Amino acid sequence: MTNVHVQLVGDQAVLPRAELDLLIELARRSEEVELHDQADDLPNVGLARLAERGGVFDWLADEPDLYTLDDLRVRYR
Repeated sequence: MTNVHVQLVGDQAVLPRAELDLLIELARRSEEVELHDQADDLPNVGLARLAERGGVFDWLADEPDLYTLDDLRVRYR
């Protein structure tokens, strides 16, 4: 028996769900597969983590800052 542990974020994991299903189907051809999928309790946190790791915001590193400390009216400590 093969155990597959998967943490899903929506319908995406590390690879698209269709590809995951294909891998599971191929594994089931040779032996019994027990799938343990863990739904994300905080989907927003999971989606943010996926976006961060996926590099979706990498373009912001080259953007200039829009505001500086001189733009503050009140500075809180």
